[in-house]
Amino acid sequence: EKEAAELGKGSFKYAWVLDKLKAERERGITIDIALWKFETPRYYVTVIDAPGHRDFI
Repeated sequence: EKEAAELGKGSFKYAWVLDKLKAERERGITIDIALWKFETPRYYVTVIDAPGHRDFI
């Protein structure tokens, strides 16, 4: 959250976790697919971050 805010991308703080490429973080768009899996006592959750920008579809 702090790193995203320092680069003026505070509103992208949750996407920042999955966007690992430097270009993704600088441009604020997803270029590569990322998965994040976790579980709660009741659920298995998979968060999928996929490109939506027309240059990467």
